[in-house]
Amino acid sequence: MTEKILITGANGFTGKHACHYFSKKGMKVIAAVRRDNNICNHSVKQAVCDLTKKNEIELLLRKEKPYYILHLAGQNDVSKSWNHPHLTMETNAFATLHLLDAVRQENFPCKIIVVTSALQYDMKIDKYPPHPYSLSKSVQSIISESWSEFFNLEIIIAKPNNLIGPGDSNGVCSLIAKKIVDYENNKSKDPIVINDSSIHRDFLDVRDAVKAYDYLFQRGKRNEIYNVASGKSQSLGDLIYIYRELSNTNFPVSIKKSSKEISPVQVDISKLKALGWSPRIPFRTSLQDILDYYRKKAVKK
Repeated sequence: MTEKILITGANGFTGKHACHYFSKKGMKVIAAVRRDNNICNHSVKQAVCDLTKKNEIELLLRKEKPYYILHLAGQNDVSKSWNHPHLTMETNAFATLHLLDAVRQENFPCKIIVVTSALQYDMKIDKYPPHPYSLSKSVQSIISESWSEFFNLEIIIAKPNNLIGPGDSNGVCSLIAKKIVDYENNKSKDPIVINDSSIHRDFLDVRDAVKAYDYLFQRGKRNEIYNVASGKSQSLGDLIYIYRELSNTNFPVSIKKSSKEISPVQVDISKLKALGWSPRIPFRTSLQDILDYYRKKAVKK
């Protein structure tokens, strides 16, 4: 019997890659989206479902009864969370509660990965979260851990860092690539502004992240939290340097000097690597694929 997976947020950056990966693996993919927009070119079944409406997710689960659920849906914009804090809480925390409680009510065997964020705050260290988005993802994680413990649900929590790769994204690697392509096509002469080239981040290709979610489905432990990252630190200066090598034009960059030394990012991925997973796609390859994606997109316009 073909295994069935429900992917929420299927229209998003990671969601589209996840639909492609799991359908290519031979699974029956139910792509849950908030609006009917024919998102996929793969052999997936689209299901319109607003997760903020509990009755809609209950009806979907009752109908499909997936063996796996990859919960990617959410509001992922920090700045938007300041302007719409209630919407952010509703979309990230309460929608997750609706999903998990619907699984509890329907009472069918199901493995669930709830994808939170590396930006959720550590209550052991920080007195308050830095922004409403962080609060919403922290509450999402607490709900997931609690529902797993209260009702013995097979829930695993994944905390991805900065996911990059081909596809529409508002991440820094994609934003810079868009500006480079505009410069290559003589659509802009404005310099790319980098406020601090010494800032370090952990970048992971989204395709490696989706592979990690597959490993978690197969080998992850219930009610455990796994960092999904490369385990390597890259500075924004490194990012610009590689893009300069990959570009066919000498695009202008304005880099402001840092007033202090910023330490490299250290993300512990030992728990995930212990399952047999490791990142495969080099940072440079990811950047090349991002540039190529936006170049092809510019040609189609």
